[in-house]
Amino acid sequence: MGRKLRYLGPSERAEIERLHNGGAPAAVIAEKVGYHVATIYRELQNGYNGTVDEYGRRVYSAEVAQRTFERNIKSRGERAAAN
Repeated sequence: MGRKLRYLGPSERAEIERLHNGGAPAAVIAEKVGYHVATIYRELQNGYNGTVDEYGRRVYSAEVAQRTFERNIKSRGERAAAN
């Protein structure tokens, strides 16, 4: 059958926040966290808190990303509960 889905957890999101807001590129973050770089780019979009840093980079918030994830899972309804 298909692959088992693996979701980012709060601790991984905190690590992404620390690395990204510290200036690390997505490829380095992906290597450290153990996910594909495309997953990191999507996660950075989901965790954007509406502000930019002094270098013009979007600021990532693990808390915002976790809330977005939980809202998205909830909106899936019964389909998500079966997995």
